[in-house]
Amino acid sequence: MKIIHAKEFDRYQEVPEVPREDDTVVVVVDINAAIKAEGDAALRRYAARFDRSSPEKLETPKGAGEEAWGRMQKEKPELAAALRLAADHIRRFAELQKAQFTDFEYEMSPGLFTGQRHIPIQRAGIYAPGGHFPLISSVLMGAIPAAVAGVDEIVLASPPLEDGLPDRRILAAAYLAGVERTFAVGGAQAVAAFAFGTETLPRVDIIAGPGNRYVATAKRLLFGQTGIDFVAGPTDVLIITDGKSSFPGMKSADIAAVDMLAQAEHDHDARARVLVPNRTIAERITAAIEKRLAHLATAQTARASLEAGGLIIIYHTMEEAVCIANAIAPEHLELHVEHTENWIPHLTNYGSLFTGILSTEALGDYSAGINHTLPTAGTARFTGGLSVRHFFKTVTSLRCAPGAGFEEARLAAAVIARAEGLEAHAASAESRG
Repeated sequence: MKIIHAKEFDRYQEVPEVPREDDTVVVVVDINAAIKAEGDAALRRYAARFDRSSPEKLETPKGAGEEAWGRMQKEKPELAAALRLAADHIRRFAELQKAQFTDFEYEMSPGLFTGQRHIPIQRAGIYAPGGHFPLISSVLMGAIPAAVAGVDEIVLASPPLEDGLPDRRILAAAYLAGVERTFAVGGAQAVAAFAFGTETLPRVDIIAGPGNRYVATAKRLLFGQTGIDFVAGPTDVLIITDGKSSFPGMKSADIAAVDMLAQAEHDHDARARVLVPNRTIAERITAAIEKRLAHLATAQTARASLEAGGLIIIYHTMEEAVCIANAIAPEHLELHVEHTENWIPHLTNYGSLFTGILSTEALGDYSAGINHTLPTAGTARFTGGLSVRHFFKTVTSLRCAPGAGFEEARLAAAVIARAEGLEAHAASAESRG
């Protein structure tokens, strides 16, 4: 892991590449074409190639989710209780978000009434990865905001295990979140099936949820055929520390180290970076990381991630640190400093901000209520994370009645249309006189 000074940062800043026609794109294009042409038959063929099994029945039996939830409550009550708590927080936060989106009609001027409505989409598809780290929490993060938004039908796809059904923990979470139907389908083929519809899987209006590079590529290529939350790249965290924040039992360097490792253990492409005020703190963090790696079950992955992209950046002023943070535009930004109120107004580019040394990203990932599906690869410069807003459309309306305001707008429209050379537009406005 590299230690650099702020003035060297530009050399190490990763600029996201423009997607190119690499092997991933070629594979996904073929999958998309096959699913569109062959439907369920292609899904089974790709399942046999990529998944642990190729189930004859792609839709899980009715009651499978309820059964999985009941079994979890008996066999893993601690996990069931944790998921119930997380679901409650996610739902309450989504309800607070929804309350910020109001419908209205406003009389712009006499006779000219403008309006806005928020209309839920009809069907949402949630994708939940399986594999070594089945993302149980992503089921809650996707399905609950959709339910709060008022989506008519929520369906979910997740890869099949050897018995032909998705991971039972994912099924249990789906039941808890209110998912109506679940399908044992994984990978890019699940995205294509939701985008086009097959004999078994319904076509959806939006697909939300994380996945590997094939899933991300499928979402990017199929945007327009269906809606998507956004295309996610490798996960990342940036921590800003002044070396002063701590709480009993842990020093600031160890806290920064454990949070970097929490990010790095995702996969080799995950990025963990920290801004520190001097080299002494930088060296304490590297020592703390090495000490923890010696006992970490995911050490191989975490070490590969840190060697590939881990970075400790030494800053000299708050302004310098803020400038670098805004340039990185991290998915997760942790602020381990005194007087956070002096920093926050200047930090503008991040997916989620975790303020204070107690506010670990892990709580945002699982149980605090904020959504963990966030913009990556610097896209926090222009977008935020998954929320209820992804599951409804903001539409506008116009209602006119005789009045001075209507007359002014009508005549102005005719003048502008004629200036653009669109004579029929001008005539349409003038005909209302």
